[in-house]
Amino acid sequence: MAVGQVSSFAPDYAKAKVSASHIIMIIEKVPEIDSYSTEGLKPNTLEGNVKFNEVKFNYPTRPDIPVLQGLNLEVKKGQTLALVGSSGCGKSTVVQLLERFYNPVAGTVFLDGKEVKQLNVQWLRAQLGIVSQEPILFDCSIAENIAYGDNSRVVSQDEIVRAAKEANIHQFIESLPNKYNTRVGDKGTQLSGGQKQRIAIARALVRQPHILLLDEATSALDTESEKVVQEALDKAREGRTCIVIAHRLSTIQNADLIVVIQNGKVKEHGTHQQLLAQKGIYFSMVNIQ
Repeated sequence: MAVGQVSSFAPDYAKAKVSASHIIMIIEKVPEIDSYSTEGLKPNTLEGNVKFNEVKFNYPTRPDIPVLQGLNLEVKKGQTLALVGSSGCGKSTVVQLLERFYNPVAGTVFLDGKEVKQLNVQWLRAQLGIVSQEPILFDCSIAENIAYGDNSRVVSQDEIVRAAKEANIHQFIESLPNKYNTRVGDKGTQLSGGQKQRIAIARALVRQPHILLLDEATSALDTESEKVVQEALDKAREGRTCIVIAHRLSTIQNADLIVVIQNGKVKEHGTHQQLLAQKGIYFSMVNIQ
C-alpha cells in the first residue's frame, strides 16, 4: 500500500484510538459495590427490621443535586411502611440504597441492626423481593418467568405453583390450555396488565423473601386490575416486612406507618388516620387525588 493511501486512514486511526481508550477505561473500571463479591456477613436468620439513620445521598452523575438530606425512618419486622411524596423526592432511592445498588454519601442503612455494607451483597439481595411498576416478562413459559425470580438455583414446579397461589394467579394459569407451559410473548404481550403484574409478584415470591419492596406496583393499572393485584399484594405481604412506594394513596390506607418525604427528609409520619388529622402535606395529597 502506498504511503499516500496509508495517510488517508490517519483521521480514522485517531478517532479509533480515542474510542478505544474510552472503552478500555470502562472495562477496567472497578465498581464501588461488587455484586459478585464473596465477602461480607451471611446471617443464619433475618427478621426484617430496617432502619435509615441520617442518610444523605446524591447520584454520582448529579453530585450537585442532593436527593436525601438526613433521612431517618424505621420499619419493624412484619410491618408495612408506605413512602409517599412528589416525583423525585427520593422514594425510589430509599429502595435502591436498601438493595445496595448505591452506598449513602453519609449516614447508615441498617438491616437487623447490622450495616448493610457489612453484609454479603448476593445474600442481601436474595432476602429482598421487588415488584416494580412495569415488570419485564420474557418470551418463554409462565413457569420459566416465575422461576427467573431465583436464578441462583433450579426452582421446582411445586415452588412455582406455591408462588403463583400466593400471587392469586394460579387459577388463571390452570384455565389456560397449556397451563404453566403457556408462552407469554415478548414483554408479556399475550397477557393483560393485571395478569403480568401478578406473575411478577409470583416471581418476587418464589425466593421466599423476608422483605418485599413494592415500587408503585399498581400505578399503571386500571381500577379493576388494580383491585385484583392489590388483593394479591395484600396476601403476599402477610408475615413479611414490606416497603411500599405509593402513587395511589388509596392503596396504602392500611399501612402500619406512612412516611411523607419532601426535599429528601421525612416531613410527616403516622397512620392514615393520624396524618389526616394533622391536615398537613398528606391531607392535601389525599384531597387532590
